Amino acid sequence: MDAEYWSAVKDLRLGIADLLESLAPQEWDAPSLCAGWRVRDVAGHLAVVPVISVGRMLSVAPRAGFNPQRINTRVAVQEGSRRPEEIVALIRERADLRATSRLLDVRNSLFDLVVHGQDIARPLGREFDVPPDLTRRGLDRVWEMGWPFRARRRLAGLRLVATDTDWEVGDGEQVAGPAMALILLLTGRDEVAAPDLVGPGVGQLRRAS
Repeated sequence: MDAEYWSAVKDLRLGIADLLESLAPQEWDAPSLCAGWRVRDVAGHLAVVPVISVGRMLSVAPRAGFNPQRINTRVAVQEGSRRPEEIVALIRERADLRATSRLLDVRNSLFDLVVHGQDIARPLGREFDVPPDLTRRGLDRVWEMGWPFRARRRLAGLRLVATDTDWEVGDGEQVAGPAMALILLLTGRDEVAAPDLVGPGVGQLRRAS
């Protein structure tokens, strides 16, 4: 099973490299959907994830107040400062690497790429298509996680149903939509997901946002 996941991770990395290679210079500095990150920061993050070390994380931890999200942001900004062509080359070069930290697994790499591909593409009016079945695997991982998204707690009282693949979770009023819209919802990108969601539970989402 892991081999199948890693093959998908490789394909997603190469697809994102193709997307990035098509961007105009000014698009690299545009805001992404990932709060506080430019497109180049998201790209830098994706380039460094396959090779990031504990030592690298610890080196920026003091200035980030030892906050995991701030550490992640500092590293992303550092890596995003590289020239665009260098970032693209690194993503391609590292596309087949299979390293993860001890606290994560291949499914984290998968959903990270699924979501960050949208973080780059959507604000620029671009498309980054991901098969619904692949997105479903990312949904499974995000739903079972706690930090940082806490999706089960945040979306308690709702029944989430994918309309393009076999995926349903939760209890309560239904919110239905494509798998991609649901994974954007689960990862806190509610405003971007909302136009593609339907059902009686959508009103509850609006009240909570």
